[in-house]
Amino acid sequence: MYSVARKLPDFEKYELGRHIRRAAVSLTNNIAEGHGRYHYLDEVKFQLQSRGSLAELLDDLNVCQDENYLSATEILELRERAKEVQRLINGYIRFLRSRKAGDSLSVRESHDEEPVDEFKNTF
Repeated sequence: MYSVARKLPDFEKYELGRHIRRAAVSLTNNIAEGHGRYHYLDEVKFQLQSRGSLAELLDDLNVCQDENYLSATEILELRERAKEVQRLINGYIRFLRSRKAGDSLSVRESHDEEPVDEFKNTF
């Protein structure tokens, strides 16, 4: 999507281009941040935010198509890639939700540590 932003006309590079770059970074940042939370609800929340950023990028592609900033072939290819990214995000969300029961609700400091029951009285 950064390459799309670079192809925009000069008068669009600040507004639309800036939004495209921010949404693209937001998508990957939310995936990473959710993964780093090690808690089911946080991970799902951030994956849903990531999917929202993908929807924003698809809407930006609509603007690019309406204004003829990209060729029909480029738009089609980018939409196909977006479908694949959405499929991956949705699959990861399904995976996280399937882990809802059991130790997936536990809080860990890292993947290497044993799960700790956050509701257990440790006093």
